Amino acid sequence: MSRNLFLIPLLHQSFPRRLQQILRNSFSPQIFSSKICSVCLQNHRSFASTRQSYAQQTTFASAAASEKHESERSSPEAVEPKTSDWQQHQPEAWKSQFQPPEPQLNWEYLCNPDNLEFIRENIAHRKGVGDIDKVHHLWNAYQRAQSEEEKQMVWQQLLSEGFHIPNTSHPDSPIGEESNARTAKVHSQKKEFDFQPKTVVELGERLQMLRTDNVTMTTGPRTYYFLGELARLEQALIRFTLSRLKEKGFQLVSVPDLLNPQIIESCGFKTQGERTQVYRLKDTHGPVCLAGTAEMSLGGLFMNEVFDEKDLPKKVTAVSRCYRAETSDIAEEKGIYRVHQFTKVEMFGLTSDEGNDESGQLLQELLDIEQELFVSLGLHFRVLDMATEELGAPAHRKFDIETWMPGKEFWGEISSASNCTDFQSRRLNIHYRDKTGNLKFAHTVNGTACANPRMVMALLENNQKQDGSVVLPKALEPWLGSSVLSPPKHKDPFMRMQDRRKR
Repeated sequence: MSRNLFLIPLLHQSFPRRLQQILRNSFSPQIFSSKICSVCLQNHRSFASTRQSYAQQTTFASAAASEKHESERSSPEAVEPKTSDWQQHQPEAWKSQFQPPEPQLNWEYLCNPDNLEFIRENIAHRKGVGDIDKVHHLWNAYQRAQSEEEKQMVWQQLLSEGFHIPNTSHPDSPIGEESNARTAKVHSQKKEFDFQPKTVVELGERLQMLRTDNVTMTTGPRTYYFLGELARLEQALIRFTLSRLKEKGFQLVSVPDLLNPQIIESCGFKTQGERTQVYRLKDTHGPVCLAGTAEMSLGGLFMNEVFDEKDLPKKVTAVSRCYRAETSDIAEEKGIYRVHQFTKVEMFGLTSDEGNDESGQLLQELLDIEQELFVSLGLHFRVLDMATEELGAPAHRKFDIETWMPGKEFWGEISSASNCTDFQSRRLNIHYRDKTGNLKFAHTVNGTACANPRMVMALLENNQKQDGSVVLPKALEPWLGSSVLSPPKHKDPFMRMQDRRKR
């Protein structure tokens, strides 16, 4: 009680009745008495007197400071340091622009003449991106360079060329184009319909929960709106996925969507050129790109980090918006299958490299998690060991998972998992310290746990009924409250407005 009474005099001295009201509201009638109230008011007046004395002292100090300031203004040499005082105490990192670490490429492997033909073949099998002969030429030129200036110039060229040499390919990865991918597993059977199944766009419009028309005010035809229960379904899929990943030991991370291009390049994705899928902001905003996947952001999170071997593997997950400059004229991919922005739950992991295929084991773990999730959702899917032309630059091995989309009758990718070994860590400077204290490059592994809107597309098309309703998997009920999506009895005013626009 004494502690509360001490605080009461801190109120303004012109509110004694307000003090009494606060006391009545704060204490029981037995505690509130005129004696207590008089004590409080006496303390209040005492405090007010003290405060007045303090104010006078403050006024005197302010006047003295003002006089000192005027004298300093009249002295030119005293003015300059005062304006930058706070800047002198900033951390050094605040004063400089972002500087990515210099790539620590495996020059011993890349520039060994005995590996030249092997690397040539690997590049040819991976769409021919990279010039290992030019790397060897620059390496020899660097060895012959006489002056430091010449060495530095050649070294920068060597770094640029070596940066784009792709990762090695797993010996079991099929060689060639996408059609050469090996089917590693097929789960369940295609659902049989006694009616012509509708596409997700047809279902969504009938349910009045999806809009893909009249969206040119955003990013054009590769844009969509989820409405009502469909928006809730998207959130339910995310929460369902995260709950499973938490059980598997993943730490949730909230990541930025704006990244420095060097981070994205270091992860193995091009940010410039005709073939890039990365959105890059105008130079007036500085060097900034929109992240195409949380893999990029999570890779940047661990840049320049050093872990202890005992703390690996490290597993994290993130929910993020993904931005991609997708282009496709394939009819099956229209609608919400290939869009410019979408929400995805990404898994990302770091492992050691002690000769026990640690990253390969984590890759299999992520692949198992993806399959468990899709089995729980009742999907018919197949697992593909992807061919070398589909590995991109960073992946050593990659698996895709495709599910059957009955609306347009095609296999659609809903997930992937990749082992990038030390490709990204050498470019992002991610190390671990082994048991003997030696620094080594960690391995990075990533996988897609849930990619909307493709998961929404798969669930609606595979669980539709003839009347246009959709019976969703029981696994989502805790986050949805209901497992049935039904067409409304009356036309929503918003959808009527959309119909008028179509006419």
